[in-house]
Amino acid sequence: MSTAADSHSALKNLKYRDGVMLWGGRKVTEIAAELGTTPFYAYDCARMAARVAELRKAMPAALHLHYAMKANPMPEVVNHMARLVDGLDVASAGELRVALTSGINPMDISFAGPGKREPELRAAVEAGITINMESETEMHRISRVGTSIGKRPSVAIRVNPPFELKTSGMKMGGRPSQFGVDAERVPAMLAELAALDLQFRGFHVFSGAQNLRAEAIEESMTKTVVLVTDLAASTDLEVSFVNLGGGLGIPYFPKEHPLALAEVGETAHRAVEALHKGLGKVEVIMELGRYLVGDAGIYVTRVIDVKESRGMRFAVCDGGLHHHLAASGNFGQVVRKNYPVTAVTLMDEQETVSVVGPLCTPLDLLADRMRMSKLVEGSLVAILQSGAYGRSASPQDFLSHPHCTELLV
Repeated sequence: MSTAADSHSALKNLKYRDGVMLWGGRKVTEIAAELGTTPFYAYDCARMAARVAELRKAMPAALHLHYAMKANPMPEVVNHMARLVDGLDVASAGELRVALTSGINPMDISFAGPGKREPELRAAVEAGITINMESETEMHRISRVGTSIGKRPSVAIRVNPPFELKTSGMKMGGRPSQFGVDAERVPAMLAELAALDLQFRGFHVFSGAQNLRAEAIEESMTKTVVLVTDLAASTDLEVSFVNLGGGLGIPYFPKEHPLALAEVGETAHRAVEALHKGLGKVEVIMELGRYLVGDAGIYVTRVIDVKESRGMRFAVCDGGLHHHLAASGNFGQVVRKNYPVTAVTLMDEQETVSVVGPLCTPLDLLADRMRMSKLVEGSLVAILQSGAYGRSASPQDFLSHPHCTELLV
């Protein structure tokens, strides 16, 4: 249960005009009226640009920023981000098609993920992008595809490191995994690769995601530099890039604090310097998704009914977990916690209310007993920190309710 005492920093930083929440400099009520429908996601272009500018200022100039499209693959978002970053990372042929229309040089697009099918590998090889190989068998499939179409594939090895990103929301290293090749197997894989007609480019190491502790990111990044330096020493193949992964998180829940970016920037400066010293002028990449777009999005839904049940108030809305699975707590949370949720229009009276969706399941809970401005029938409710893993990560066809809309503001 959230109270005024532990309210989210994102709620405290909101701006209002005439008592109405602003997003992208516009009243959310006006955006809703213009669309003529709810629910919807609205993404603030200026916030995305500001976040990239903030990163550029903190990070070394030689560090290349890549946008991981899985966070938000909406074509308009991707096209906007493509003008701000140095490259794109995709996780499917569908994302690849969007990336190739963004104007980014195909050489600055990489493709990661286990279980890539042959048509996906063929599309990637034909496009000339870099494929992050997740296994030795995938390496041989890529080689066969290249031979069949007469084109030399560009590849990197995704390494499953022997360490994890501590305190991260999603740990992706230091354990058995479907992602990447165990670090101890990589030297043998490099020896095999040298005998194949493949253009080797480098290493991709991703040890975890959604981390708010700068010291944990520092430890992981430092270990990554040592790891890839040792792997590079095990082969005569030239290493032209190193993808350090990302891991930078955003605060979703009460009492969480924004990441100390300046400290991460200092670590990145040392990492880039060490890699350049050990490997020459390699291209060093930081791959980020949620951190770039997460706080640039809101999900807006309309209250259809307000009811009481055994002493509790419920605001029943036209949107729910089918559009925003993460806010319902069913996308990786072990113990459900509230996203920052607010009434779009401020009222003099406040209340403690649970915001729920229209689905026939008790899991359809968007806010559990939150203190906020009073909601009435027709009120708009906004869920903040919704720019990443929102619409595309949700089961929109569940119970056959209408899909939601997305727009840039």
